[in-house]
Amino acid sequence: MASLRLIIEDGHFQDAHGRHVLLRGINVAGDSKLPSQPDVPSYVSQDFFDGDNVRFHSRPFPKEDAHIHFSRLKRFGYNTIRYVFTWEAIEAAGPGRYDEVWIQHTIDVLRTAKDYGFYIFMDPHQDVWSRYCGGSGAPMWTIYACGLNPQSFAATEAAIVHNTYPDPENFPKMIWSTNYYRLAAATIFTLFFAGRDFAPKCIIDGVNIQDYLQGHFIRACEHLARRIHEAGDIENDIVFGWESLNEPARGMIGHVDLSVIPSEQQLKKGTCPTLWQTMLTGSGRACEVDTWDMGGLGPYKVGRSLIDPHGEIAWLPENYDESRYGWKRDPGWKLGECLWAQHGVWDPSQDVLLRKNYFEKHPTTGDKLDYPKFTNTYFMSFYRKYRDAIRAVHKDAILLCQPPTLELPPSIKGTEDDDPRMVYAPHYYDGITLMTKKWNRTWNVDIFGVLRGRYWHPALAIKIGETAIRNSFKEQLAAMRKEGLDYMGNHPCVLTEFGIPYDMDDQHAYKTGDYSSQSAAMDANHFAVEGALMEGYTLWLYSATNDHQRGDQWNGEDLSIFSLDDQTLPVSPIPRTPDLNQSTFSLSKTATANSRREEVDDETSVTPGNLKRTLTNPSISSKPTCTDPELTNAPGYRAAEAYVRPAPIATNGPIIDYVFDLKNCEFTLNISGIRALSDDHPTMVFLPEYHFPKEQCAVVVSSGKWEISTDDEERTWIQKLRWWHGDGRQSLKVTGVIRQHNSLAGTAEEAGYLEQCQQSYGFGTSNCTLM
Repeated sequence: MASLRLIIEDGHFQDAHGRHVLLRGINVAGDSKLPSQPDVPSYVSQDFFDGDNVRFHSRPFPKEDAHIHFSRLKRFGYNTIRYVFTWEAIEAAGPGRYDEVWIQHTIDVLRTAKDYGFYIFMDPHQDVWSRYCGGSGAPMWTIYACGLNPQSFAATEAAIVHNTYPDPENFPKMIWSTNYYRLAAATIFTLFFAGRDFAPKCIIDGVNIQDYLQGHFIRACEHLARRIHEAGDIENDIVFGWESLNEPARGMIGHVDLSVIPSEQQLKKGTCPTLWQTMLTGSGRACEVDTWDMGGLGPYKVGRSLIDPHGEIAWLPENYDESRYGWKRDPGWKLGECLWAQHGVWDPSQDVLLRKNYFEKHPTTGDKLDYPKFTNTYFMSFYRKYRDAIRAVHKDAILLCQPPTLELPPSIKGTEDDDPRMVYAPHYYDGITLMTKKWNRTWNVDIFGVLRGRYWHPALAIKIGETAIRNSFKEQLAAMRKEGLDYMGNHPCVLTEFGIPYDMDDQHAYKTGDYSSQSAAMDANHFAVEGALMEGYTLWLYSATNDHQRGDQWNGEDLSIFSLDDQTLPVSPIPRTPDLNQSTFSLSKTATANSRREEVDDETSVTPGNLKRTLTNPSISSKPTCTDPELTNAPGYRAAEAYVRPAPIATNGPIIDYVFDLKNCEFTLNISGIRALSDDHPTMVFLPEYHFPKEQCAVVVSSGKWEISTDDEERTWIQKLRWWHGDGRQSLKVTGVIRQHNSLAGTAEEAGYLEQCQQSYGFGTSNCTLM
């Protein structure tokens, strides 16, 4: 184990020298959700349904551009990458037909990342199952395998898909996520996790659809793991682990009454049919359904709307020719008819719901299938198979277990599943900011506390004032981490997704260059992660093709820290040289002139080849990305001051706490120090030059010696603070240059909206005591 770059000891990550490692990472890249040949972003309908012939050969980006992206991310201080890929990228052409060209491209890109010293774990990504269900992930043939016809999802609203939306320019923000509760995704996730129990007639190639789907998914990931293993210089050296399926959903499993929207369904936007109504519209029937929108305190009903498919059904026609896929569907599974009708859930001859509680309990044991039961049975059964398949190839793999989002972790503490090489990998978003695309400095809501029943009334979960909001975020993440310890055991907690929308306030920042709202939101989220003492995080998102008009090119989302239409933080135009006049207060140990680094044409050095990019917009392409000049006339730094922040890289001893105060530009770190075994491996902190110019910052330590120096050990010039300290509690404080960021105050409009919400709940600020 000593030869591994990263291990887990006593619930913490450690490097080969026994230092505690903080995984400070980013998701790379959002582009991986979409094919590169043909290039079909989510707002384009052309070639969308040619799903058997798509290729992802240039995802997440062309390998010749990899140095540019990795050097940029390294300069931002990231040491970890959550490497986003989809099942569709591996197996789009049909069952068992793996795309070896994409796999080799992936190996080449990972090999480039190795030069920069990243820790990487692989993320088999999905959103609402597949691009054809309005998200990303699975190949199109999996939808046909389930008997569904994706070309009829638009008419039946079995899924609301940006590519087929009648007005893609005005696609409602975040409506894609409601597809989890519509017919297509709800059906497929039910089949994926519990087809044997709830759809026993669904037999394909002699096995139940559950085993067919899980088997192909797991074998595809195992195949990629094997190719990475066979590459010889990537496994463990760069790829240390694998995350389980991104944001798994239970579909219809556990629903008590199909004719009612369950109270725990917090996400309601646009048309909001019950699952029973989705079965009807999926079979061509017209239904009048409730319509909802999202407000500051959650969803609210706005009216009724008619979904009329005019007889079109979401199921494959009876005579559909599926011979190109080579599978054999059992005669007992009829095409052209709702599979839930075939299982006696409803009677299509009279349109009567026969078994509204069909999914409420396990059909054999009678156990009530609430979310904890789903997680501990169906999810864990899948997770074990996935874990064992990966470990059969990558024997030392760290597995990042991601249970359903914001639900309780599995209860595995002290069991055989309490795996010493496991990480708890939850997600968290500030839902109010994400759904409204507005940073409200006046108030927010403790969403996690509401979900856990900590308030007898939702109005009591309101947090007033930016300080209270920031502390609430921190407390929510700390509670999330504690749940992992309580339910799963002593494992590291890595928050593998959190982030902010950049297109806030109707894209105000793109028109003015004022990113103060984004800076405040980003800083609040990072403050929370730091304060919760998670062992790592990966921010969502880095997208190589983001622009101001289309954002991340996917479903109207715009969360990328990089945009072709913005600038990155300025770097010194002077070539780096060793500083021979090191401060007498630090050790004179600097990068040497004969550094092993080969110069790459990136953002950190000015050469004839990149001069134009350095002086203008650091975009890979010089083509204008946006047709609306109003959205590109004021490029900014995209709130980089809030995410390019100091952080421990490796510490000799566990971290007690650390925090970066952006407003005062102060970084503090407290550790339970252990004297370094060698002077070559001190405690190290990433210290961004933007905040901490070497000659303009002050350092105070409790003991020992320190130095600030810039080196290119990992191909990109990075400023680090090295600290040689003794045993016991040790403290470090670094003060840098205070800049004007994040100075806007809350508006009267925000406060007024709070009062309206409180009045609607029967509460007023006069009744509240602020702590």
